[in-house]
Order: sequence, then structure tokens, then C-alpha cells
Amino acid sequence: MKLSRTASWFLAAFGAWSWVIWSTFVKNLFNDASGLAFDDGRPTAYFWVHLLLAVTSFLLGTAVGVIGLRSILVLRRTSR
Repeated sequence: MKLSRTASWFLAAFGAWSWVIWSTFVKNLFNDASGLAFDDGRPTAYFWVHLLLAVTSFLLGTAVGVIGLRSILVLRRTSR
């Protein structure tokens, strides 16, 4: 299957965007001062659920980004 140039760049950008957004989220999760993520220094269920959500999003964002980047490389090779 061959993706269009627009779709390839969208997927690559989406993968990069996922890393930017979720790395910021994880940083904020670890620095939580509201008491939701930590209770007396111990992680709460809120922390674990959101950390799992972030890790899953990192993995999916990486997979989508890799698909986009591989497609961009194929398009560059075939356009020459």
C-alpha cells in the first residue's frame, strides 16, 4: 500500500505531536501538586491510570510516526 505525500507527512507530524504532548503531560503528572497523583508521596490509582494512558499513547504515536516516516522515505526514493 502506498500513502500519499500529504498522508505520510500527517502521520509523521502526528507521531511527533504525540511525543510533545504526552511528554509534557507525564512531566506535569510527576510534578502534580493537587494531591491527585500522589498521596503522602505514594502514587495513587489516578497516577497509574494516567501513566498507563501516556505510555500507550507514546507507543501508538511512535508506531504512527514510524509508518509516516517510512512512507516519506519510500516516496522520496521513488520520486527520483
